[in-house]
Amino acid sequence: MKRVVVVSGERVHRRTRSVEVAAPAGVVYGLLANAVQWPLFFPPNVHVERLEFDGRNERLRMWATAGGRVRSWLSRRVQDPQERRIDFRQLNPEAPVETMNGTWTVEERPGGGSLLSLHSDFTVIGDRPEDVAWVERALAANTGAELDSLKRLAERWGRLDELVLSFEDSVRVNGPAELVYDFLYRVGDWPELVPHVSRLDLTEDTPGVQVMAMDTRTADGNTHTTESIRICFPHAGRIVYKQTATPALMDAHTGEWTVTPDETGVTVTSQHSVVLREENIERVLGEGATLEQTRRYVREALGRNSTATLNLAKRHAETAIRML
Repeated sequence: MKRVVVVSGERVHRRTRSVEVAAPAGVVYGLLANAVQWPLFFPPNVHVERLEFDGRNERLRMWATAGGRVRSWLSRRVQDPQERRIDFRQLNPEAPVETMNGTWTVEERPGGGSLLSLHSDFTVIGDRPEDVAWVERALAANTGAELDSLKRLAERWGRLDELVLSFEDSVRVNGPAELVYDFLYRVGDWPELVPHVSRLDLTEDTPGVQVMAMDTRTADGNTHTTESIRICFPHAGRIVYKQTATPALMDAHTGEWTVTPDETGVTVTSQHSVVLREENIERVLGEGATLEQTRRYVREALGRNSTATLNLAKRHAETAIRML
C-alpha cells in the first residue's frame, strides 16, 4: 500500500507492507529489537554498530545494500516492547533521500501467530519522479527481503539455537598490529598469499568498503565461490564482513577480523556467525546427515580456512620484524 501526502510543502511518500508470521508476537519483536544481529538475519544489512542504548532509545550506525550499492547512515530508534512497536528515523540519509522515517509493528493474531508490518515514509530531494521511483524500488526490494527473511526465521524459532552457529579462533603474533591488519586488509593480494584462495575480484569505490568475489579451495579439492562486502575500521583494528552469496549449507554468514595489541604482542581473531540452510544438508553431506553433523562440518571448514589465514598474517608480521 502506498500514499503520497503533502506536508508543509513537501511530498511525503508513505508505504506499508505486512506479512503474516506463524510465530508468537514476542518472538518476532525480539528479532526486530536486536538490530546488531540484523546482518545475520536480514539480506540487505551488511553491518550494524550500536552507538547508544538506554533500553528504549538507541542510536545505530548502519551499512546496507540499496539500489546495487552499499549505503551507510545513522539511525535513531525508539523501542516499545509493551506495544511491540519500534519507531526509527534516519539522521543523515544519502541522496537522493531527504528524509526516511518509519515504524515496525507486531500484532498478535488468533491462534498464536502475528502480523508484522513496516510503515515507511520518505521525502526525496527535489521530488524528481526518477529519484522517487529509484527510492521506491530500493525500499520495496529491501522491505520485501527483510519481511520474508524475518518470517522464515521466526517460524523456526524453536530451533534457532540449532540453526545459528557462532565461534571464533585466535592466534598470538609477536609483531606489530599494523602489519597484521595490513595483511588482512590487502585482500586483493590473497590469491598470491593465501593458498586456499584461487581467485579474488575486488572493488573499493568508497575507502574502507570492499566488495569482493572469491573462489576458495576446500579440503576435498572442490572450489566454491562466495561474494562478500567488507567494512574496514583501521584505527580500531577491525574488519567486518557479510557474505552476500553463500555456499549451499549457509543461509547467511557474517564475520569479523580483530587485531588487538597488548603489552606482550598481538592477538588476531577470526569470528564467524552462520545460519544453516537445513534443506540442503542431505544434498551436500549425504542421506541421513544430521544438523549436528552439519554444525561440525561448517565449523571445521570455516575454522580451517580462517586459521590458515591467521597464521599467514602472523608469519607476515613476524617475518617483517626479523628482516628489519
